[in-house]
Amino acid sequence: MKKRKKNPAGGKRPKQIAAPEAPTQTPGDIQPSRRRFLNRIWLILAAIGVVEFGVMLIHFFRPRKPQAGLPEAKTRITVGRISDFRPGSVTAYPQGRFYLVCLEDGGFMALSRQCTHLGCTVPWDAENQQFACPCHASVFDITGGVINAPAPRPLDRFPVTIENEWVHVDFGQRIRRGQFRDDQVVYAKNDNE
Repeated sequence: MKKRKKNPAGGKRPKQIAAPEAPTQTPGDIQPSRRRFLNRIWLILAAIGVVEFGVMLIHFFRPRKPQAGLPEAKTRITVGRISDFRPGSVTAYPQGRFYLVCLEDGGFMALSRQCTHLGCTVPWDAENQQFACPCHASVFDITGGVINAPAPRPLDRFPVTIENEWVHVDFGQRIRRGQFRDDQVVYAKNDNE
């Protein structure tokens, strides 16, 4: 056993002076490092992206509400006078998504601009006098009949009426057809008939 040394100053031990303690820090007080800050930002952005994707999926799979009570859209339009169209011409009407065809004999047809293969927009090739689909090379004649497949059937048509020398097209009633027939062409009525 060791003997204790006596303190010459009266037998009491001198108080030890404690070194100043480092301030205690809690995890919340620590300044976040740059990496931790960026990681949190990425997590927040990823969470926002997941929420947006979820909202998009919900809207995609939710059935549409019926549009009852809304006024019917005007689908019958007047495209012009008979004299405005020369025989053998094709006129595009983007607002109705159709072509008005004036045949060589003066008859009229309104043909859909959508290919019957996969629905691509079919432009009129005036040089070759045919509709040529740019997507899969389907070709249609001036009456919409198929010249070159893969289109399975002729271009759809819309009803055409001629009243008092004015040509009207109802582009709200698409008529699907299997082949071209003469009764699909509309002619102006003569006053002698």
